Amino acid sequence: MAKSKITFNKREKEKQRQQQKQQKREKMEERKANASKGKSLDDMMAYIDEDGNISSTPPDPSKKKKFNVEDIEIGVPKSPEKTEADINTGVVDYFNQSKGFGFIKDEQSGERLFFHVNQLQDRISENDKVTYDIERGARGYNAVNIKKL
Repeated sequence: MAKSKITFNKREKEKQRQQQKQQKREKMEERKANASKGKSLDDMMAYIDEDGNISSTPPDPSKKKKFNVEDIEIGVPKSPEKTEADINTGVVDYFNQSKGFGFIKDEQSGERLFFHVNQLQDRISENDKVTYDIERGARGYNAVNIKKL
């Protein structure tokens, strides 16, 4: 008599596969049955209330706000003009012409800011008074748009 070539493990794996296929068929039939019911349009609608939150009930018409189209700004709003208090001033603490960089010591905070020759708008040397803008750089804050006073 010949021995069976199907082992116990193979039979168990085949049973598991058949069960998974059956479960998948049942889920698919259940989804098809539920999909035919469908939802009404009112059930699918979402509304935004006066605070900007999503809700299932329509907003109260008495709380409706009117906006003037001309008041809506698209893009970045223009920055106000700089006043004398906004302008940064300092003294050139160190400047190496051959290497093309230097440091400015801020008059108000005493902080030293790095600058590069490309940011100069006038010729400067050490101990010159300058005005500048501050910009965030890769290694900290840098002075840009440097002008001699």
